[in-house]
Amino acid sequence: MNHRITGTLLIVGVVVVASACPRNPPPPVTPSPTVNQDSIDAAERARREAAERAEAARRDSINRANAAREDSLRRAREAMEGVRSALTAPIYFEYDSDAIGEAGRSALDQKLTILQANSGVRLRIAGHADERGSDEYNLALGQRRAAAAKRYLTQRGIPEAQIEIISFGEERPAATGGDESAWAQNRRDEFEITAGGDALRAPSGP
Repeated sequence: MNHRITGTLLIVGVVVVASACPRNPPPPVTPSPTVNQDSIDAAERARREAAERAEAARRDSINRANAAREDSLRRAREAMEGVRSALTAPIYFEYDSDAIGEAGRSALDQKLTILQANSGVRLRIAGHADERGSDEYNLALGQRRAAAAKRYLTQRGIPEAQIEIISFGEERPAATGGDESAWAQNRRDEFEITAGGDALRAPSGP
């Protein structure tokens, strides 16, 4: 009996002691962060605006580069056409003469510098005459006129092989009519590029 009472008292004591011990406090509750939707929207707008500015700057840079390239190509085309025009410009002669006048020498000097800068160019000089005189005489006169222009160029360093000559006499008039205005246009040398004309280079400056 005493053992039973003692055991009961021990159990009761343990329960009492256990009840008296303090419990561990619960962990603190972390408050959930408050979402600021205005800040999120503002950040997204700023991101979009920055992306749009970057894209606009990229397009503008491409457009400027394209415009510069087109301008460069246009100027190159204009320069080449200017060189071609100077090289193929005719020269004119006085009646019954193969002497090269001042205007003709100036034109040939331009051709000279172009030919020096474009050694691959081949040129054909065609001599012409007006209708006065016989066919045979005018063929010979046209030949002398073409030869005079070639001689002017070759004496200044252009290789003989770079230039060929031909005469058409009065067969191919540049102007029709039986007066001095037409005859003056027909007394001429014409210059034709027969090779190397696809990539003409302008002469270098002094």
